[in-house]
Amino acid sequence: MSSTRRLDIEEVGDVTVAKFVDKKILDETNIQLIGNQMFGLVDEDGRKKIVLDFSTVEYLSSAALGKLITMDKKVKAARGKLRLCAIRPEILEVFQITRLDKIFDIKSTQEQALDGM
Repeated sequence: MSSTRRLDIEEVGDVTVAKFVDKKILDETNIQLIGNQMFGLVDEDGRKKIVLDFSTVEYLSSAALGKLITMDKKVKAARGKLRLCAIRPEILEVFQITRLDKIFDIKSTQEQALDGM
């Protein structure tokens, strides 16, 4: 079962920190698994405060961005809080070009993301 885990989950107080396992999030199957795991945090575990840590991620496909948008909607619908952190400059650029940096609450470090959650 552990081989299908695409997120490392850590609890920091009442906040769930999910760190991506993969350096490159490109593969359709993988993106599906990541999406399912992320959505499960909200849908199954009922978690309200989630930080997605991108420190390991070097490349992200547009399909992966779609999952993040869905995740954001789910968290908002559950009246929760979602923050993204530690996004590399070249990936952050994609968020800026697509104006997703306006949708997501993006912090530079995990510490900053946890602050005030």
